Amino acid sequence: MNGGLSGREVAEKMLYDNDIHNVTVRVVNGTLTDHYNPTDRTLNLSHDVYYGNSVAAAAVAAHECGHAVQHATAYAWLGLRSSLVPAVNISSKWMSWILLAGILLANKLGTTLLLVGIALYAVTTLFTFVTLPVEINASKRALIWLNTHNITSTATHRYAESALRSAAYTYVVAALTSLATLFYYIMIYMGRRD
Repeated sequence: MNGGLSGREVAEKMLYDNDIHNVTVRVVNGTLTDHYNPTDRTLNLSHDVYYGNSVAAAAVAAHECGHAVQHATAYAWLGLRSSLVPAVNISSKWMSWILLAGILLANKLGTTLLLVGIALYAVTTLFTFVTLPVEINASKRALIWLNTHNITSTATHRYAESALRSAAYTYVVAALTSLATLFYYIMIYMGRRD
């Protein structure tokens, strides 16, 4: 347990302790929908985290607060990630279609489209790698705060650490998968040039 605090209470306390008073904590539908939105300064927690009083709920709430702290302190990697969002949105919308057309058309236009698709995919791959230090830092901030403010005990802190480490691995896997896929498309392109 985490002293009986709900995820909402953990989030509010961490925000207060970091002198952040312009972020609203709210509940959102869905599972694994927890996120911090820097645009409207909302900390969005899923029902289970918002109302839950488990160590996992506390860890997730504190992790999302870690992003709010990053935003408040102008953490460079978060700024870089935020600046990439418009390009990633455009890339994500068009890259699959352009890559498909590039692969299906076995002519000069197809090769050109394939190269454009690779460039778009490279933007999304870059985004996954820029996301890694942002997520790792948010978890680090969360774990330090949970420990120093006695939200977790010596016995429960390792569970919080394990939950956040497991979440971080999903970002590592996503980044490596994206990189492998990018290399795959590059190899197709290189084969076309021969």
